Amino acid sequence: MPSETLTAERILEATEEVLRRYGPAKATVVDVARVLGVSHGSVYRHFRTKAALREAVTHRWLTRAEVMLAELIATSDRPAAEKLRAWFASLFEAKRHKAGDDPELFATYGVLIDEASGVVEEHIEVLIGQVRQIVEAGVRSGEFTALDAAATARALFDATCRFHDPAYAPEWRHPAIEAEFDAVMDLLLRGLRP
Repeated sequence: MPSETLTAERILEATEEVLRRYGPAKATVVDVARVLGVSHGSVYRHFRTKAALREAVTHRWLTRAEVMLAELIATSDRPAAEKLRAWFASLFEAKRHKAGDDPELFATYGVLIDEASGVVEEHIEVLIGQVRQIVEAGVRSGEFTALDAAATARALFDATCRFHDPAYAPEWRHPAIEAEFDAVMDLLLRGLRP
């Protein structure tokens, strides 16, 4: 494949494939270049370092969830309580899907996330911002009470971490996890009512 047709997106796709195959400890830029049929220098023209490439892959992976959740907010005309429950349920399902359907890549991202803490912090802030939008809409409609929508959004996110933080992934297979999710969401939504 000629280097002039090489794009950052194609490099990121190939990097995911290489990470899935070899894991983060053994995957190299040379492996990525080999998959693409280019020299490793061609890859470095798009990503100056291996760390930059790994950070970009992590960002791409996390952004997928952000986009899906933003679409849920934008396309839903449901009441705020239903929207908030659907948002957290979608986040939980997306994380469970990634952990269960592609465990090798999920484990790899666990390593990459530790390396790219700035990317993760940014991702969390985007997600909390989305929750804040829902809380603010609920306050405007009189469905929720919250003196500080930003603090409330962060508290909701923190209170549900068991259902979206990868550290809890082994628990996501337990038979009672969905009932436990529902119980937490019921409690949180009761606390938001006027």
